[in-house]
Amino acid sequence: MSIPPDEPKDDEVAMFRREMAAATRHHHDKTEPYRRRRAPFPLPPRPEITGERPGDDLKDLNIETPEELVFVRPGVQKRLFQELRRGHLPPQESLDLHGLRVAEARAVLADFLAYARHHRLRVVHIIHGKGFGSEHRQPVLKQKVNQWLQQRDEVLAFCAAPGFDGGTGAAYVLLSRKGNQ
Repeated sequence: MSIPPDEPKDDEVAMFRREMAAATRHHHDKTEPYRRRRAPFPLPPRPEITGERPGDDLKDLNIETPEELVFVRPGVQKRLFQELRRGHLPPQESLDLHGLRVAEARAVLADFLAYARHHRLRVVHIIHGKGFGSEHRQPVLKQKVNQWLQQRDEVLAFCAAPGFDGGTGAAYVLLSRKGNQ
């Protein structure tokens, strides 16, 4: 009886066991994560060159904010938006707005979107939180992010992130690459 060529011979098995005899077996009960999370994007301090502050072009609108954020501009392909909602388009950068006041969050978001536009990013992840730490346990930043993103021309669509990436406390944002340097 001959041994098939893809099966190891007895001397190869013995040599492998000899080499592995001193190795320590590694046991763990952790499963591999679905996806490694990216660290939130730290923005560098911005020197104020002009009298305008970043985000001054973002106005507070009277828009009702649902539990799950969903916004799509006309012309965005349905399939592309579905891929964004399902998390099939992984974000290239992430921004965490937790703990910021509204004015700070507005400026940081404007800077982040300018950075994303400059670097021609397609999908970004914005963490706004669910509002449990606010005064009336209402999602203040979530409402503001919903309003501000709709005002930006480079924002084609956004939606609540999938559960593994923040769920209704975060948003995936699809950005246009047209007109970027």
